[in-house]
Order: sequence, then C-alpha cells, then structure tokens
Amino acid sequence: MAKSHLKLVEPTAVNRTVVMPVRKPNAKLRTREYLTDAEVAQLIEAAKGHRYGHRDATMILMGYRHGFRPSELVDLRWDQIDFDTAMLAVRRVKRGTPSTHPIIGDEMRALRRLQREQKPKSAFVFTSERGSPFATSGFARLIERAGIAAGLKFKVHPHMLRHACGFALANKGHDTRALQAYLGHKNIQHTVRYTELSADRFKDFWR
Repeated sequence: MAKSHLKLVEPTAVNRTVVMPVRKPNAKLRTREYLTDAEVAQLIEAAKGHRYGHRDATMILMGYRHGFRPSELVDLRWDQIDFDTAMLAVRRVKRGTPSTHPIIGDEMRALRRLQREQKPKSAFVFTSERGSPFATSGFARLIERAGIAAGLKFKVHPHMLRHACGFALANKGHDTRALQAYLGHKNIQHTVRYTELSADRFKDFWR
C-alpha cells in the first residue's frame, strides 16, 4: 500500500461558548415607560407623513385612547365597531376582561374614512398594502419611525401607548376600579401603578 502524503494536523479552530447579546434593561433605554398627551400628539402628527399616514395615525390614536396592547390593536375588526351607537367592543388578551368603550368624535371620523378608503376590503380594521392583517412587528416599526420623525429623544415602543392611556386617565381623576375595567386588568395590582404615580395626588401639598 502506497504511503499517503496526507498527515494529521492540530485543528486551528477553538470552540468557545456562544454568548447571546443581552438586551439592556428598560431603565437604561429610557427614564419612563409611558408617553405624555403631548408626545402622543407628536407621534400622531409624525405618522401622518408616512406613505399610509391616515391608517398609521389612526392606529396610534386608537391604541392610545383604548389602552390597546399591540396584539389587541392589530386584531381589531370592523364588527367590533358599532358606528350607529359609537361603541367599541374591546377584546383583551392575557385573560383580560372584555369591555365596551365609547368612541368619540375624532376617532369616529378617522375610522369612517379608513373604512371608506380601505382597499382591498378586509374584516380587519388595520391592514397592510397587500390587504393582510397588520402584524405586531410592523406596528413596532411604525411606532419607532414615528418617534424618530417626531424628534423624541428616546426609543418609543408600542406598549407605551397603553401605559400613556393608563396615566392619562389616572391624572384625570378616574378611580382605580373604573380604570381597571377600562384597561381589562384581571389583577388590580397592575392598575394601581397608574394611580400611585398620578401627579394629581400631590397637587395641593404646597397650598
């Protein structure tokens, strides 16, 4: 048998433990987890400049006014909206409590226009340009782009709209039980944080 010219060599590759990138805590990314009324208004105005500006602005408005989680918002369907009585049947995820919310004027006008202009027609309120239901990842990108366009100095994420709703209603003086029902919290401890951080609790301290 002929002698082989090949020889065994030591491997040059070194096996190492793969280290997954660690996401920074929210506190490192921003100082708070909610938006103010003014910041939400800025987001809506910035979203109007997008290619599908009316749809995007309406998504932000509805997410804020009704405290929607992203998955609840993208799953919103036309049969949940009663245009005759201006009522919205709100369905919650995470075993949340469903409820019925009133729809006020600017929301109603925005939804009616969206329904008229929607092409192709869909059972879902918010759809992509191909007519498929909007995805939560797409909504997250929408919000991030709007935050940059609005000149906000921190990274905005969709759940901040839900927190913004909770803080806005708490600052308007609504009681914790009513707020719990509005947001669909199963556990009132999730609602208490909004009333605990309400600035109105301290408004008469120096008077």
